Amino acid sequence: MTKSKLMTALLAAVMMTAVVGCASTSSKEGTGEYVDDSWITTKVKAAILNEPTLKSAEINVETFKGTVQLSGFVKQKEDIAKAGSVTRTIKGVKDVKNDLRQK
Repeated sequence: MTKSKLMTALLAAVMMTAVVGCASTSSKEGTGEYVDDSWITTKVKAAILNEPTLKSAEINVETFKGTVQLSGFVKQKEDIAKAGSVTRTIKGVKDVKNDLRQK
């Protein structure tokens, strides 16, 4: 094997290791998914903040693989549904787990 072929094979092996190392599993996000989920979380928080009927300081937002979990407290029962519907309008949201509770 020539030196250039050896270097090419070594580089290919390193690249494959890097790709596999960033891959996701059912319980762990890949790098790209983490960035996407962070973006979704930010967009959901902004949408909730822009909704005048919702108190965003009391609503927690977490995202994992496109599934958004809402938790915390709202004043009125209608706010639970409103937060869920606002969340569903965000691009990239695959599912919403609405664990909000009325105070």
